[in-house]
Amino acid sequence: MNTSWRTASLVATAAAVLTLTTACGQDNTTTPSSAAQNVGATAVPGGYGNPGTGAGTGAGNGYGADGNQSSASSAPAAPAGKLTVAANPDLGNVVSDGSGLTLYRFDKDTANPPKSNCAGDCATTWPPVPADDAQAGAGIDKALLGEVTRADGSKQLTIGGWPAYRYVKDVNSGDVNGQGVGGKWFAMAPDGKKAKLSDLPGLSVRKDPKLGDIVVDKNGMTVYRFLKDKAWPKSVSNCSGSCLEKWPAVAPVESGDTKGIQKKGLMGFTRPDGTRQMTVDCWPIYTFSGDKAAGDTNGQGVGGTWYAVSPSGKPVGAPGK
Repeated sequence: MNTSWRTASLVATAAAVLTLTTACGQDNTTTPSSAAQNVGATAVPGGYGNPGTGAGTGAGNGYGADGNQSSASSAPAAPAGKLTVAANPDLGNVVSDGSGLTLYRFDKDTANPPKSNCAGDCATTWPPVPADDAQAGAGIDKALLGEVTRADGSKQLTIGGWPAYRYVKDVNSGDVNGQGVGGKWFAMAPDGKKAKLSDLPGLSVRKDPKLGDIVVDKNGMTVYRFLKDKAWPKSVSNCSGSCLEKWPAVAPVESGDTKGIQKKGLMGFTRPDGTRQMTVDCWPIYTFSGDKAAGDTNGQGVGGTWYAVSPSGKPVGAPGK
């Protein structure tokens, strides 16, 4: 079987690193490196993409069969597993399956009622995701998961009503080579919509009707503080394991990529597992998996230890704070 089409192109980009000594006793390395992804793939007419000699080139027929059915069409579909949310530097939050592969939606499908219009050779290039074992992981609303019965009787996963697919040219966790193929295929956001970055900076301030001015991330999601953490003389996070699944750490952002946030103590620090986390006023910050949309504040006051963050870094509404 010709597997050359399964090799995804991945261009690594080097990120400049600036290390400074700060009042928190940590270094201020706030430029995380990321791999450049193909977010504008093109395809020949038909909208399926061509995993043969390159999308839209060669003697391919536009949907990957190239005159011969791939054995992938008869292979059993890989299970969905536990769905999670992955942060992509170009697209924002995208849904990944249990193996870390990006899930996609097709503009020719419908969500209300759910209907898949990708079959035959299209489904070879864009394998439908089985609904049988799909589970909602961190950041995924279980209520948005559903299924649609395909023409062959199989059950396909839907998110927000939209049928979900993988792309055969995605071979590594985090690949988004299917984004924009044919102008009809797009990575899925956690609500089933098309994934896209907002116009917000990395951290900014939103005026909440109940809480007042609070910090939000680049996707407009509320940022929280954990009262069991420490900020002085060294930033320390006491949230790990299952806690970190519910309260994902906010990755470092450039100081210049913030708006309305107190600059003092605005920095990144290194967690025990080696990953980097952002702080405001030297306090580690997080988002909450229970917040499903920008503007949600479902994490406010949880357990008496989690509170939204003010622009100065204080926990909004925390007793005695």
